[in-house]
Amino acid sequence: MTAPEIRIAAASATIALLLACDSESQPDLASVSTDSAGIRIVHSHPANSDATCTISAEPTVVIGDDESDENQWFAQVGDAARMSDGSIVAVDRGSNQIRVYDADGRHLRTMGRQGEGPGEFENGPFQMWIAAGDTIWAGDYFPWRYNLFGADGEFVRQVSLNPQFINSSMGGGVLANGYTVNSSETRARKPDFSVADTMIVEAHGPGGELIDTLARIPHGRWGQDDHEALGTFWLPRLFYAGAEVDAGGSTIALAYGMNTEVRVLDDEVNLRLIVRWTEPDREVTAADVDAWREEYVETRPRPDYSPMAEVHDAMISEDRPVAELFPAISTVMVGRDGRIWVREYDRPREDRGWLAFEPDGQFLCHLAPPGGSIREFGSDDVVIRQESELGVQVVQLHRLEVPVP
Repeated sequence: MTAPEIRIAAASATIALLLACDSESQPDLASVSTDSAGIRIVHSHPANSDATCTISAEPTVVIGDDESDENQWFAQVGDAARMSDGSIVAVDRGSNQIRVYDADGRHLRTMGRQGEGPGEFENGPFQMWIAAGDTIWAGDYFPWRYNLFGADGEFVRQVSLNPQFINSSMGGGVLANGYTVNSSETRARKPDFSVADTMIVEAHGPGGELIDTLARIPHGRWGQDDHEALGTFWLPRLFYAGAEVDAGGSTIALAYGMNTEVRVLDDEVNLRLIVRWTEPDREVTAADVDAWREEYVETRPRPDYSPMAEVHDAMISEDRPVAELFPAISTVMVGRDGRIWVREYDRPREDRGWLAFEPDGQFLCHLAPPGGSIREFGSDDVVIRQESELGVQVVQLHRLEVPVP
């Protein structure tokens, strides 16, 4: 299967990359090569490996389960990560606060509040990253910008992008050197779902200045559906493939969901590594579509009011176009230690889990998905946002065990 083109620009040189998913039988061992530009390419075969990473069943720390303490209760956990000393930083979007807890989960300090002044958030904090010196970068919009706080909780400065991003970044992060990676979307949509949107990935300097456009990646195919209550509105093709972008430490990871491949750039935005792996194509069947529709109806009952009832009907309509093949990738994350974590794309009612790759591109392990949303991978821990059946959100720290070399 030939996949669409990803264009990556790095160090002022534009490279057009035509990517393909390789479904042929492959040997057990990974192959390592270097292309003519000096880029390391590692091709692995996870299906032939039983190497497994595990996450502890019980958390070592839980934050947010004490309703009697306002510092131990979240309205909505936006993000969470760890500092170099083991402290845990959590974003509460409901109160527009960033809270810092020690390694045992005791509250230390709080920064941020609703407002438009220094250290305040208008619609955030939306996302959060921890850079060198444990500087906290917290995103806010409109327009997209970062509020910076020191490890002591003091407001440092605000960084706005130039050119300006009106909406929040669609993917990226903050590197240790203060570079930020930010993504926006351009739309060339046609009613017949024939043209994909494009995610544009940019790198900005510590002051918000544009450094380079890193990539242009296909990002889903959308088309039109007509309803009297809505006029004409857009919805995506079922099982569409999107762009995946993450950044942290000294690593930038870029991927297109249809390809079993991640492009890895360094903190000077140079392409340094291509991680590839083998996986057979997975055709979408009528049973898959039926299962998806059944699950959608089970988890999202039809609203009894317009226009949301019409949206619900369009999502499960037999007229909605469906992809021929499932994507390979759902999510890509960069760990604190530079590992690359890839969440495999699930069929309906499937839970495939994660693939992990070392910073040099070698396959590390399979990881069964835990409950909740993973917010950060460390070398030996994982930060997870959990939500109870009653909607109570907490931050948990779990142990991560990886195979011994």
